[in-house]
Amino acid sequence: MKALSTILLLVVSNTFMTLAWYGHLKFAEWKWFNKLGLVAIVLLSWGIALFEYAFQVPANKLGFKENGGPFSLIQLKVLQEVITLIVFVIFTVIFFKKETFRLNHAIGFTFLILAVYFIFKK
Repeated sequence: MKALSTILLLVVSNTFMTLAWYGHLKFAEWKWFNKLGLVAIVLLSWGIALFEYAFQVPANKLGFKENGGPFSLIQLKVLQEVITLIVFVIFTVIFFKKETFRLNHAIGFTFLILAVYFIFKK
């Protein structure tokens, strides 16, 4: 149960992170958003990123072995990175239709998933 909770918290966290880091590129399509200066955009992104941390910190605390969770620190980090890439690809495909997902991307992601396999292998 802790493993699933950790993974779900990481998915939510990474959704907010992706929105904070890349959402402003999509928000630029809104007229009112283009009137904002860089400082306002950074503050808006920080506001979104606050929610990232609200889910990321509990995910790591819950999932870490030394706190009774199922994952080592290295496993948590690799898991987080793969979740980040999955969330990013979904975000990109949905919101940035001009971006293309090519074979070399799929091959690279496959190697990252293999990295998770080897990191978790006992």
